[in-house]
Amino acid sequence: ESISKNGAVTSSHPIASQVGIDILESGGNAIDAAIAVGFALSVVHPGAGNIGGGGFMLIRLADGSVTSIDFRETAPKLAYRDMYLDDNGQVISNMSWDTIFAVGVPGTVAGFGFAHKKYGSVNWKKIVNPSVKLAKNGFKLDPLNVTYFNSKKYSTLLSNNQYSKDQFIENRKYEIDEIFTQHKLARTLKRISKNGYNEFYNGKTADLIVNTMRSSGGLISYEDLSSYLPVEREPIHFKYRGYNIYSMSQPSSGGVILAEILNQIENYNFDSENSFHSFEHVYLLAESEKQAYADRAKYLGDPDFNNNQQIVEKLISQEYADSLWSNISINKKIDINDIYDFENYESDETTHYSVTDKWGNAVSVTTTLNGWYGTGIVVSEGGFLLNNEMDDFSSKPGHPNKYGLVGSEANSIDSGKRMLSSMSPTIVTDMNDDLFLVLGSPGGSTIITTIAQIIINILDFDMNIQEAVSLKRFHHQFVPEYIYYEPNSLTNDVIKKLSTMGYKSIERNSIGEANCIQYIKNDNIYYGTSDRRRNGKAIGY
Repeated sequence: ESISKNGAVTSSHPIASQVGIDILESGGNAIDAAIAVGFALSVVHPGAGNIGGGGFMLIRLADGSVTSIDFRETAPKLAYRDMYLDDNGQVISNMSWDTIFAVGVPGTVAGFGFAHKKYGSVNWKKIVNPSVKLAKNGFKLDPLNVTYFNSKKYSTLLSNNQYSKDQFIENRKYEIDEIFTQHKLARTLKRISKNGYNEFYNGKTADLIVNTMRSSGGLISYEDLSSYLPVEREPIHFKYRGYNIYSMSQPSSGGVILAEILNQIENYNFDSENSFHSFEHVYLLAESEKQAYADRAKYLGDPDFNNNQQIVEKLISQEYADSLWSNISINKKIDINDIYDFENYESDETTHYSVTDKWGNAVSVTTTLNGWYGTGIVVSEGGFLLNNEMDDFSSKPGHPNKYGLVGSEANSIDSGKRMLSSMSPTIVTDMNDDLFLVLGSPGGSTIITTIAQIIINILDFDMNIQEAVSLKRFHHQFVPEYIYYEPNSLTNDVIKKLSTMGYKSIERNSIGEANCIQYIKNDNIYYGTSDRRRNGKAIGY
């Protein structure tokens, strides 16, 4: 945890957080630092940090204006609706997960370039060069990286092509604190540093990506890369208990579903009778989540392909949430078949970081390859992993993806389309619209419920940011109809009572990794907190 006056960085890796602080201390703003952290995570946190994936950046500028940059991957031009179905119309197992056909056109480098051009303040090379050095000179392997590199599951995945095998799997056991270098990645980052972000899409790096595609029958072309564009979008904005919540709009479902959940819970007052993790707390939140996630499956996708702005405005309205709340009864749970008449997992393995600076700018960034290490395929001579983000489309409307999430036509595959996401970088301001919280988490379908619980913990249960992030979490997502909970988070009485209501409760090792910042205006202090569930680090200055 960190307490500081000038700014804070909290990310999934201590080295990446320090890179961000170095940028802030040398005069960069929060946007500069956020980009530097993102590039550093591509080196030191290869499971989810990336230049071969995508994500979302939510920015609140010192003047109070809030915007977001969508650098989500897009489907290649050659992608089509039924590309993962066999001749009988059945989904081909794993084709959208660990094959070259799972790769969406990467957006991370373009997103960082766009953010820097419009909102950055220091030289691009200064932002990228720390990562070049980290890749070239190496860094000490932490326990998390060692565990993953040495595990059967991920060493198998990282043997997916010769280049990933050469880079990550040396047919030996890695040791904690050994120096891990990535020379090909260093050369790629050096080119991006020297020639600008466009190098990735139109330079030698683009050649390497296309060569990798051609050698294995992949779909991404030069045209896909050169035509990729990040999109600046208006964030979702709503109020909860008088506080302003800003979060991602489509193609993230984060803002819409967060609004639905919290707007429903706005109808309820927590007090000592229905305290933290009481039956009422868990049950009513689960029922609210169930209804919200059903709408996610029904309506949401890439807004540039679904003209559904009116639907979105309805979904985030208090009136709509009130109508959903009226369906909830403490005596009988809602039957999912009454909400939606079909029987997806979205990846848990994302990374989130938050940054604030001395001028009052705040940045919340979530990026991902989708699965841990994405496809497990490294670009030939490029040294970076490719995402398996195509799995976040509905391969077949109604068919669950790897993470149990279902989707509809709104999220079906189409050429150039962005796949639906749960990534939810979020910023909360107080009743005067002054900065209060910078929030976010990895965790696939659990991201939105993690953010909702942190907000409820702070605004309803009066916790500070460290307590709100550290305390145990639970999750429900409509389908499958389970309540997942972290060990020792629910009492046996609560689990029993949920069971009598027809809820199956399943223990789950860990939910989310929320690296967040709280700003205490009266003291002018930034409290940074890293989630103890993983390896993160909050640093202030």
